[in-house]
Amino acid sequence: MMPVVFEKTRGLTDKQTHYCPGCTHGIIHRLVGEVLEEMDVLDNTIGVAPVGCAALAYDYFNCDMNLAAHGRAPAVATGIKRVLPDRTVFAYQGDGDLASIGTAEIVHAAHRGEKITVIFVNNAIYGMTGGQMAPTTLIGQRTTTSPYGRDLSHTGNPIRVSEMLATIDGAAFVERVSVHNPQHVRKAKTAIRNAFVTQQKGLGFSIVEVLSTCPTNWGMTPIDSLTWLKANMIPYYPLGNLRRPEEANHE
Repeated sequence: MMPVVFEKTRGLTDKQTHYCPGCTHGIIHRLVGEVLEEMDVLDNTIGVAPVGCAALAYDYFNCDMNLAAHGRAPAVATGIKRVLPDRTVFAYQGDGDLASIGTAEIVHAAHRGEKITVIFVNNAIYGMTGGQMAPTTLIGQRTTTSPYGRDLSHTGNPIRVSEMLATIDGAAFVERVSVHNPQHVRKAKTAIRNAFVTQQKGLGFSIVEVLSTCPTNWGMTPIDSLTWLKANMIPYYPLGNLRRPEEANHE
């Protein structure tokens, strides 16, 4: 009998995902599923899926899931955590969802120090609805609603969500990571685990921003989109930890 060298995480179901080829949502899903399985909290976890590309995440995560209205995942997660404080509760949101219509919810959840974890997937565009400009779209980046590129004088600068939330006392853990290569995938998993540890220890609000690709709406091949992310997104959205209590560091 050949030795087992790889097994799919129990944190994900066997359902095939609907994501476009090259989309990094699948990688991020796997990391969250692996962490929940390794922490042995799958049976005690409740996730909240948003409106957007990840709207069908309730079919993919192998734990209890809820679907929230557009941008309202932090509010729904707050209600769940307050009613069931012994549960591990997370929201999984894209940038169009969290950084636009959901700005109030994420900011005030952090201000209240809600003991929830948010996985924030930033691909600098609206994915599901047709590739429109998002609050995180880079200056000069072309989208269906900015065909000549985002114009600073007209729309201002892209919002840096993690830097904003890191100024809030109730935000106990804030980190930005990427999944554009294996090295950074490993770092992303560590950050996600630390965010859930922050919640388990009751230290406050935790969020991990994950820089992600959208090959379809960027009009690129999957490989080119990874290169574009590294060359264009990381300089504007620098990777690293912005806020972390010492008790949350499991390394």
